[in-house]
Amino acid sequence: MVQRKENIVMFPFMAQGHIIPFLALALHIEQTKNYSVTFVNTPLNINKLKQSLPPNSSITLLEIAFDSSDHDLPPHSENCDALPYSLIIKLLRASTSLRPAFKELVSDIICKCHGERPLCIISDIFFGWTASVARELGVFHAIFSGSGAYGLACYYSVWTHLPHNKIDSDQEFVLPDFEEASKFHVTQLPLSMLEADGTDSWSVFQGQNLPEWVESNGVLFNTVEVFDQLGLMYFKRKLGCPVWPVGPVLLSLKNRAKVGKEGGVSPEFCKEWLDSKPVNSVLYISFGSMNTINKSQMMQLAMALESSGRNFIWVVRPPIGFDINSEFRADEWLPDGFEEKISNRGLLIQKWAPQVEILSHKATSAFLSHCGWNSVLEALIHGVPLLGWAMAGEQFFNVKFLEEELGVCVEVARGKTCEVRHETVVEKIELVMNETEKGKEIRRKVFQAKEMIENAMIDEEENKGSSVKAMDDFFNAAISMKEKMIKIKIKRDGI
Repeated sequence: MVQRKENIVMFPFMAQGHIIPFLALALHIEQTKNYSVTFVNTPLNINKLKQSLPPNSSITLLEIAFDSSDHDLPPHSENCDALPYSLIIKLLRASTSLRPAFKELVSDIICKCHGERPLCIISDIFFGWTASVARELGVFHAIFSGSGAYGLACYYSVWTHLPHNKIDSDQEFVLPDFEEASKFHVTQLPLSMLEADGTDSWSVFQGQNLPEWVESNGVLFNTVEVFDQLGLMYFKRKLGCPVWPVGPVLLSLKNRAKVGKEGGVSPEFCKEWLDSKPVNSVLYISFGSMNTINKSQMMQLAMALESSGRNFIWVVRPPIGFDINSEFRADEWLPDGFEEKISNRGLLIQKWAPQVEILSHKATSAFLSHCGWNSVLEALIHGVPLLGWAMAGEQFFNVKFLEEELGVCVEVARGKTCEVRHETVVEKIELVMNETEKGKEIRRKVFQAKEMIENAMIDEEENKGSSVKAMDDFFNAAISMKEKMIKIKIKRDGI
């Protein structure tokens, strides 16, 4: 009789920026551990995932019923990427309604396995309620954060205390339970936090979600221990549970392409274009799958790229106020004659670009990014310095961390509403891409971060990196709890 593999149940929030790290972790577990993986999500997201899995994957995809129309959302709204900012909080609040269905789903898995429980449930940072479900069912539970620990620590602390509501006219504040992060300015807060007063929809949601984290058995972070210790220590102190820095957990080139957006250009075309450019001469610009800037900012950025004289690849999405699926309108969004003027040194890409292929190319010199954590890790792994322009969520805190703690980034602008001057953008680009003392120092620190990541990923019998050890520690903790639960059951049943 073939012994059944231990099963891991994984449940990310319905957004590409959450699903992609979860899928990367699922594939990593499947390939390196002798466990099966059950990946749970709503029907439309599961349907997309079916096309993304490698043909030889044994990952089981399970649908959990969800009708967006029941929650005052447009029909078929099962992913943040298809929603305007104002409706994202509605999807978050609607996701709490999945609790009964998720408990039933896991109970069915247990029933089909003749009473054997999954080894663990790994859930999203927005699904704090899954921790108590796991506890009710006697299953080990972990939260998985696709973000770094420092950025998430700031995010957790601000939502817990709303310290910016208690400040005077200087607009600066400190986090009462994370003073190591030093001072913040209100412009370093995303719009949802800036407008929060404790009674708004975001505050109410996070006021329910974050306290539920203490019910979890621990937190997995897509980060590296050696450079993210401040954030990791915060959560050890705050939650009183283990933290496991297991990063970087990223999709391979092949799998990343499968879950990419429709449209854009092929990796082959990008490579051919980059091959024609000198080493370290190209600036790559992308603000992620869910973000865009306003029309004025887009104009100023275009003017900066034109006057800099630099080679560049720019992933252009419709500016704020335009339909996210709009056709490209250069005559409305960009300066007159821009495309013609930059045709020999600039590549404009609509919707989606093969980011890893671009960052890994020797011609790429720097990355102007929203500093979502996936993008940060991909840049550091390939030794590419960052220019930070945060848009939402913990991205503002990531930029602060990358600039002040790691020294691998220069901030360009903050948010989707700030005034941007093209002269300032050019100055920041030149600071990083030129052979200035500052530029050299940033590249030196990027190289150090790259080495730290490589060392964390070493997986040899006599020499295991910190992230490999952390993954082993996580599974050992899950196995230990399951064995303990079995012993309790045997004792209770008198077997």
